Amino acid sequence: MQFNYRGKDSQGGVQQGVLAASSADAAASDLMRRGITPLSIREVQQSNSLGDRIAKSPLFKKKISLDELIVFCRQMYALTKAGIPLIRTMRGLADTTRSPELGEVLDDVTTRLEGGATMATAMQAHPKVFSDLFIAMIHVGENTGQLDDAFKRLSDILELERDTKRRLSQAMRYPTFVLIALFGALMVVNFFVIPKFSAVFSKLGADLPFLTQVLVATSNFLLAYWYVMLALIIIGVTLVKQWKATNQGRVTWDRYKLKMPIIGPLLELITLARFARNFASMLAAGMPVTNALTVVADATDNAWIAKHIKEMRYGIERGESLLRTARQSDMFTPLILQMIAVGEETGSVDDMLVSVADFYDEDVDYGLKRLAESIEPILIVSMGVLVLILALGVFLPIWDLGAAAMGR
Repeated sequence: MQFNYRGKDSQGGVQQGVLAASSADAAASDLMRRGITPLSIREVQQSNSLGDRIAKSPLFKKKISLDELIVFCRQMYALTKAGIPLIRTMRGLADTTRSPELGEVLDDVTTRLEGGATMATAMQAHPKVFSDLFIAMIHVGENTGQLDDAFKRLSDILELERDTKRRLSQAMRYPTFVLIALFGALMVVNFFVIPKFSAVFSKLGADLPFLTQVLVATSNFLLAYWYVMLALIIIGVTLVKQWKATNQGRVTWDRYKLKMPIIGPLLELITLARFARNFASMLAAGMPVTNALTVVADATDNAWIAKHIKEMRYGIERGESLLRTARQSDMFTPLILQMIAVGEETGSVDDMLVSVADFYDEDVDYGLKRLAESIEPILIVSMGVLVLILALGVFLPIWDLGAAAMGR
């Protein structure tokens, strides 16, 4: 059998690896003979089944959710505030968490902590779980001795992000369902309905109206070349994804995403609210302004706005004030700029930024409530036009069907 072990050598260094032994006791005895004091010995669960290999592959591995990270931050805040040793806390959470994926990550982080690494450094080994903002907050908390406050701020930030995503998802649920239904209806009509009518019209020799001819031609084209269209769509989506993976492509895509009707301004408000709140948290934790801007820019999910945030950092490095760089970025309203100016004068920029974030959150709440109301008329008109085209294209020839059948 194979066992994963972790132990300490005579110099106090942490040793870990895989050991072959007949039992856990035999593995412990072997380690002791090598001069390693075992801390943990776990049997390696080996499986050669195809299903297990697929389940363990990175492609099908379950992603750690925001809810799990929020619970982890809350638990860490409570335990570190109570004064429980950090390694003991992490080991306990790794063993008791309901998420096997998070348990593996916490177990690795704990092992790195036992090896002498800081928590921020240990978390950097898992960039897909802990973002740059997360790691920066932990780094500041460790250096200032306020790790519990860092986890408290992180839980608040993650909760706001989760709530915003949920509200946006709820607002887009109805439009998405309607668009899927429209697409499905178009496919059914083009692949099943129109070909039947086209066969009847051709047998009876009826003169088809122009709109009907367009529908029949479209249906025939899709029936004959649907695989070509599908291949072109797949190739197009792949090329767009590759283009978006480049720096310039991502910046250009995110720039035009903010100019989309109705949804664009709302996405911009959400991103700016997140920026203001994260920036305030960085400053409140004691991080320098330039470093805070760098971290917040890397944590921003819109490359166009992140580019402006980095330009603000460059301006401050040149000796300009935060107000001046914020005004030059053209991202903020005059009211927001006035609040930043007050914050600089009073030395409470972080408090003013929290007020800015609250102001943006109110606009986001209003925009999310109005989103469905704004999209609904467009969807209704689109459905009406589609039904009108289909009705006229299909049923207009039926009115002349009797005349065509009588040979008139």
